Amino acid sequence: MVVALAGSTYGLTAAHKTVTIDDDGQIRVVSAYGRTVGDVLRFQSVDVLRGDAVTPAENAPVADGESIVVRSSRQVTLEVDGRTSTFTTTALTVGDLIEALGARGDGAVATASRSEPLGREPVRVSTMKTVNVAVDGSVLPIRTTQATVRDVLGEAGITLGDTDQTSVPLGAAAVDGMVVVVARGSTGADTVTEVLPFATQTIEEPALPRGYQHVRTAGRPGEAVTTYSTLSLAGAEVQRTVVSRVVTRAPRDEVIVVGTMDPSAVKVDPGSVKATAQALLAERGWGADQFACLDSLWTKESGWRVNASNASSGAYGIPQALPGSKMASVGADWRTNPTTQITWGLGYISSRYGTPCGAWDHSMATGWY
Repeated sequence: MVVALAGSTYGLTAAHKTVTIDDDGQIRVVSAYGRTVGDVLRFQSVDVLRGDAVTPAENAPVADGESIVVRSSRQVTLEVDGRTSTFTTTALTVGDLIEALGARGDGAVATASRSEPLGREPVRVSTMKTVNVAVDGSVLPIRTTQATVRDVLGEAGITLGDTDQTSVPLGAAAVDGMVVVVARGSTGADTVTEVLPFATQTIEEPALPRGYQHVRTAGRPGEAVTTYSTLSLAGAEVQRTVVSRVVTRAPRDEVIVVGTMDPSAVKVDPGSVKATAQALLAERGWGADQFACLDSLWTKESGWRVNASNASSGAYGIPQALPGSKMASVGADWRTNPTTQITWGLGYISSRYGTPCGAWDHSMATGWY
């Protein structure tokens, strides 16, 4: 009987675990019994329904100190550039939903903050797109996140006169590759307002991975008021000569940053803090290109030191949270646990910049992120 009791005690001890459960963003450290992830979740009364995502899988063995992530599935309605679809997702926030769009979601603008939890209301997203506007003898490639043709023309500073017409209704949704022709109406005046096209500059950036492209400065056409002298014969205009041209707004060149770095050149030691970050990035669906940006960003910020402290600002840890106590939202061990710091840092980057490459690009341009 003594042997049986000892064996029973050993079995209970082996089944006891201290784990971290992330249940739809609600993070808690708990004591639980069970040999598998599913056992622990049932012990903690965490219901997992069909379609929910559990990492590691429910039938996987669970170890002491393990982190278990549960994402509940829900039905959402997403409108992207005027096209609506309803589907089931395990995304928690608007930002998570935009991330699922992949490269198409880079730079996208939503009707709600990226950090806002998904609710019953539809999420409307306008992606970065190129709308080609043919006006005043030029074709302007307008890079924009505006949702309608009217807003695209307004953002570009293209003024429409009372008699001007467009080939697409002004209220139509703006989509990538669209061509909008602006036809100037004739009022018989000799003084007209015309668009001045902008130039496009491409900057190769070796600190950003191949395939990454970002509009650092959006192009904006200029505007000029031109006065003509005209010659008409039998009521038909046969000659038009420029008398004067006054530039009322100079064009602004578009600057596009294109990455040239090979992400495979970034080497990571197994079991290191960087390896932990690489695994957490993979859980979010980010690949080697995004890790290359994260590596550059946090090497610059903290050298990947868990106790890195900025004496002047008070920023702390691997992601240099300001203040460091913000990271307590992920775990009470935020001062010493690199996993806690990395998890918080990736959440911050996702909600503010969309991707690590977006954060690194901003850091290079401004000196901070």
